[in-house]
Amino acid sequence: MNFANIINKFKQVAPKVDFWSLRLVFERSEMLSVRENVVQPPHFNQSLGAHITLIDGDGFAYAATSELNKNGFARAVEQAMAWSKLSAQHGIMKAADIPRPQQSGHYQSQVVQPWQSTNMGEKIDMLQDVNRALKIDDGIVDWQAMLGRRETLSLLVTSDGIEIEQQFYYVMPGFEAVANKGSQTQRRTGGGWGTARQGGLELLAGFQFPGTAHQVAEEAIALVDAPDCPTKTASLLLMPSQMMLQIHESIGHPLELDRILGDERNYAGTSFVYPEMLGNYQYGSELLNITFDPGMATEMASYGFDDEGTPAERTYIIRNGILERLLGGATSQVRSELSGVANARACSWNRPPIDRMANLNLEPGESTMDELISSVEDGVLMDTNSSWSIDDSRNKFQFGCELGRIIKDGEIKGLVKNPNYRGISANFWRNLAGVGNESTFEVWGTPNCGKGEPNQMVHVGHASPACVFHNVEIFGGD
Repeated sequence: MNFANIINKFKQVAPKVDFWSLRLVFERSEMLSVRENVVQPPHFNQSLGAHITLIDGDGFAYAATSELNKNGFARAVEQAMAWSKLSAQHGIMKAADIPRPQQSGHYQSQVVQPWQSTNMGEKIDMLQDVNRALKIDDGIVDWQAMLGRRETLSLLVTSDGIEIEQQFYYVMPGFEAVANKGSQTQRRTGGGWGTARQGGLELLAGFQFPGTAHQVAEEAIALVDAPDCPTKTASLLLMPSQMMLQIHESIGHPLELDRILGDERNYAGTSFVYPEMLGNYQYGSELLNITFDPGMATEMASYGFDDEGTPAERTYIIRNGILERLLGGATSQVRSELSGVANARACSWNRPPIDRMANLNLEPGESTMDELISSVEDGVLMDTNSSWSIDDSRNKFQFGCELGRIIKDGEIKGLVKNPNYRGISANFWRNLAGVGNESTFEVWGTPNCGKGEPNQMVHVGHASPACVFHNVEIFGGD
């Protein structure tokens, strides 16, 4: 994609203001799926547009357009200038203090095997093979496999001469099997279902796609006949697939600075965290170490710069259980006079950047999986999220998982279905009693985190080892 001609058209109508920026975004995606051995219609999406930001005197405003010619840009500039005059009368901070990008740069996803290296027919054949591996018994009543990709190219240019170009490539595989027997229905997913990674088709092996399809179907059938998860207060061993959501909901969202400042209260709620907690609040046990890490190559939210143009660097958010830093981009940092990270992100060209968690990871500890299991006298292992609920301040939560396994006296004893647990963030993380080492560490994330008005769906990365928590309220589906 050559953006040079588009930029020249904008510069012909660029206003004489204190500062302007133009963020061009080209996106395309493709999703292939086979359900119950039937090829489904493929989905293709493509978009191209521009987001314009203006600072003029005391005014700050933006506008967006997909009409990338002189007339389209002129109308967008006119709209932004009108908003700028209004914002000058009602600004919550001085427009002159709004930070501007200071460094040009480039970032590109690492791709070994491009999407185009295999044709559509070969990809469909792979999905058909997965479908056959899933349908192992008449008890499997629904089964499907999918494989998709997304490509995003962005260029941020400013009136100060800054240029930041970034190219992102994602692969999104997965499969599921649904088993039924009488009134009992159980669902099991695998192969990367519900997540994605940055890179090319070489990542499929890391997702165990299609290798674990038969196992997923076997587990779905076994869950139908398994006993319901018991109700008790006990230890909980969470696998990385569920740690992803636990980190996301009870650490990521409550630490987003715009929520703490009150910007999200009408839509996604507020936070139980407040600025005075920085540097002294015991968020979790001493085993809890959370980093903002935009440099993990395959993780979904790895990048060189955020959408405000701030260079992204790895830093600790929580260290040895103590809260050190909030998730606020450059604008929120100036507004609040607090330190933050480069995490002002927009979902596309038609949205402004807002504070979003990006790659938020729990650092590995020292325990092997066998050591984590042996440390549990009475508890349940839970794997793969199936349901979630959390209050508006991101404090009280309740999560359900696809699969559970009883642990008794340090040994796995059997399968249970409908495992659930609930807790309060402040207490839950302080009961963190065991953190897995690198051998248990997995890269996960979600491609559909929603936030903002109007809504923005973005991809978020979470990598974590398996972890043990004590004194957790556990219960079954009944």
